[in-house]
Amino acid sequence: QVQFVESGGGLVQAGGSLRLSCAASGRTLSDYAIGWFRQAPGKEREFVGAIRWRDGSTYSTDSVKGRFTISRDNAKNTVYLQMNSLKPEDTAVYYCAAAIEIWFGVPERSRYDYWGQGTQVTVSS
Repeated sequence: QVQFVESGGGLVQAGGSLRLSCAASGRTLSDYAIGWFRQAPGKEREFVGAIRWRDGSTYSTDSVKGRFTISRDNAKNTVYLQMNSLKPEDTAVYYCAAAIEIWFGVPERSRYDYWGQGTQVTVSS
């Protein structure tokens, strides 16, 4: 069992930056890939990217590539989503989630077993 606590969301102007944190507890993440998803009002939850805990490999979708960076801190058992050059269309609730590492980079929500509670990101124009 893995529990996540997310933090770092808020209100930011377009062009600004935020860093989201996803702190894990319950078990080691060495066998997992941690994904980030987001859900805007009235839309389906969308895969943003992921990191494979074992070696730190990352994957990002084209919509955020070059602007968002995923990283991890082994000592803190925490994954980060650094978001730069934010746009109003990035406004959403952001979630982290864990899947066994064979599903690294896979966007299907059903592959992810454990989810955080979400944190709101609002980008004003």
